[in-house]
Amino acid sequence: MNKKTVILSIALICLVFIGVTLNYNAQTETNPASPPENHDTSMEDPVGTIEEKDSNDTNNKDTKTPVEELSEEFSKMIQNTIAFFSNKDKHIVAIGDSLTQGVGDSTNQGGYVGLIDKHLNAEEKVVTIDNFGKRGNRTEQLLERLNESNIQDSIKKADIILITIGANDIMQVVKENFMEITYTIFSEERVHYEERLKQIFAKIDTINPDATIYLIGFYNPFQKYFEHIKELDMIADDWNSTSQQVAEKAGATFIPTKDLFTDESVNLFAEDHFHPNEFGYQRIAERILNYLVVE
Repeated sequence: MNKKTVILSIALICLVFIGVTLNYNAQTETNPASPPENHDTSMEDPVGTIEEKDSNDTNNKDTKTPVEELSEEFSKMIQNTIAFFSNKDKHIVAIGDSLTQGVGDSTNQGGYVGLIDKHLNAEEKVVTIDNFGKRGNRTEQLLERLNESNIQDSIKKADIILITIGANDIMQVVKENFMEITYTIFSEERVHYEERLKQIFAKIDTINPDATIYLIGFYNPFQKYFEHIKELDMIADDWNSTSQQVAEKAGATFIPTKDLFTDESVNLFAEDHFHPNEFGYQRIAERILNYLVVE
């Protein structure tokens, strides 16, 4: 595949995502509570006996849904985490973009933040969690939001701060340059992203110099379908590398997520093929909790 073809492929992929996302957002805003359509299976097995149907009904009652299995497995995994936080009266602030907001989680549990909150506080209040995730936020918008009084008040009380930011910075590059998109343009924008990220850490430090900060890294949402386009993976790696360097220089911890989404045997993405679904968010939540315990 020559360079021109690669560039066009990247542009087309990103444009398709933008279109899908806009359509997905529009549907969500128009009818956010609409349930999924039920699949009529009444004619699929017309020859089953009454005994067989009764047996199947019993088995179905005993069979746990994927979400229930996810919840049970997750609950077992975080027992040590709950013990770690117990009697410490911790306050966690999550801030950033749609990943922190939990977009794509069809179970409405609130993405990785909701999973952490739900399971850590299942039996008793172990931690207080404030979620300031906002769909579409880029680094410059997050910088502005850090001036809001309610966010500052929450950060002042925070022991731990979780941040997801930068994915929309990448998508902005596509929107502004889709007629002449090149790998170089992403590299040039990464320099500006780096500077804004430094400002974010500096701003948080002025608000609360004692909080422990975790920056959650990028994954490649196109890995499954466009593995042959290496430039997409390079962009994710480059921006992750920059994020990690900035975080470490600021005394923060970088949490990688890219490796969590390379499992092709499990669907980890929502219908927009970009945001995680509940299973993808579970993996992110588990990774974050592991880092919190280590720290």
